[in-house]
Amino acid sequence: MKKNALSVTREADFSAWYQQLIAEADLAEESGVRGCMVMRPWGYGIWERVQFLMDQRIKATGHENCYFPLFIPLSYFAKEAEHVDGFAKEMAVVTHHRLMKDDSDGLVVDPEAKLEEPLVVRPTSETVIGTAFSRWVQSWRDLPVMINQWANVVRWEMRTRMFLRTSEFLWQEGHTAHATRDEAMEETLDILEMYRSFSEDVLAMPVVAGEKPENERFPGADATYSIEAMMQDGKALQAGTSHFLGQTFSKAQNIRYQDKEGQFQFAYTTSWGTSTRLIGGVIMTHGDDDGLRVPPLIAPYQVVIIPMLRDKPEDEEVLDFCTALTKQLSGLRAFDENVRVKLDKGGAKASNKRWSWVKKGAPLILEIGPRDVAEGNVSALRRDALYKDNGKLDSQILAKDAFADQVPALLEEIQSKLHDEAKQRLDSNITRGLTDFEDVQKFYKENKKYPGWLEVQWCRATGEELDQIEERLKKLKLTFRNVPNEAAAVDGNCIFTGKPAVERILIGKAY
Repeated sequence: MKKNALSVTREADFSAWYQQLIAEADLAEESGVRGCMVMRPWGYGIWERVQFLMDQRIKATGHENCYFPLFIPLSYFAKEAEHVDGFAKEMAVVTHHRLMKDDSDGLVVDPEAKLEEPLVVRPTSETVIGTAFSRWVQSWRDLPVMINQWANVVRWEMRTRMFLRTSEFLWQEGHTAHATRDEAMEETLDILEMYRSFSEDVLAMPVVAGEKPENERFPGADATYSIEAMMQDGKALQAGTSHFLGQTFSKAQNIRYQDKEGQFQFAYTTSWGTSTRLIGGVIMTHGDDDGLRVPPLIAPYQVVIIPMLRDKPEDEEVLDFCTALTKQLSGLRAFDENVRVKLDKGGAKASNKRWSWVKKGAPLILEIGPRDVAEGNVSALRRDALYKDNGKLDSQILAKDAFADQVPALLEEIQSKLHDEAKQRLDSNITRGLTDFEDVQKFYKENKKYPGWLEVQWCRATGEELDQIEERLKKLKLTFRNVPNEAAAVDGNCIFTGKPAVERILIGKAY
């Protein structure tokens, strides 16, 4: 094991590696509340980049941001039985509004401060936003309504893991209302494509976009679509969802409009969201045994400059050189933005600072000492290509201006390389051609550690038949992922029932 690497490798224990990386990269830490985390500046900085770039895309498609309350009256959920049943076990509920001191000067709930109606801490916002839509929409002229909000959400998870499944998390949730089914379906699929391209182009995280089967739909939805990413351990991560809600919520919440002929019609609605789970996906897609590797587009700092200071007179000259270089690099453009540069003047040893930034995953790390200053050079590390073939750090010594000229192209090359590595992993770990469920059992028995996914043919079962298939998969700790939009045509029978197949579907283990 390399001296400064993480103490747990991905191969030895992927789960422990993931947790250690989060700590060593200063992404997040425990908060004192089960299932909730403190996002540290580097972790939150990545989320800010995700938010900034996603927000641009959302607004470019005609949506506007707004904000709805964290507390939702319980009666709002009661209007939509299937929806509330889907979230009932995860809801945090506020029943009182005041505390009081007890006989021992401790604090207890004041029994006299019971709320007239319990309030649910927002698990998702279809009900409260639908109630607003019922006020906003009166005529066909009021449609479409296309909004988004950036907010926090609370779902009382039983098994939690930082970024992947927390009791409180951050997300964006889009909600729209349309006059026709076709318009709402078009919106649903347009958002799915936006999520797919964002994950591929911005996060460098390849995904498969497609429709979820009936048993995996969002509660109350007519159809749910997802992007599924493959982590390095072969498990799937649902990285974003887009839901066609039909008229389920509009009928429950009376979202009606008067059409051009003067007739009243119920609107068609959609909802869609991505969350801080994307950061977990980035970690498990791009991390290595030295820590995180952050795609340059979402790196809070794309270039980190570390002056090698020794408490000697030449330190001032080194700092002046690094300050000028920071200004020079910050004036460059990459991905249509100014390059983000950090001059790390902290008091730690330069080698310790170097490994701190390696673990955080800064794309380019520069070390500059008195000799570099005297010769007008920089010593540069690429985080995506840290080592030479002999296992030593591949630190490139380059003339300062020559390096500066390369920075935009280097950042774009790192972004592309991370994507290409992950794409190759995804494509090579989807197995096709199995024709019998016994083959599925055998496959996962023989490939116990990192088996990847299977793409199989099936009959699009529903109802009780689908429930039985789900139970068979559950015994193998497998789930349906989605029906890929770009899957090949079927040419055989359903692997579960033997009936003629109608489509291909992905199955695998998942987070």
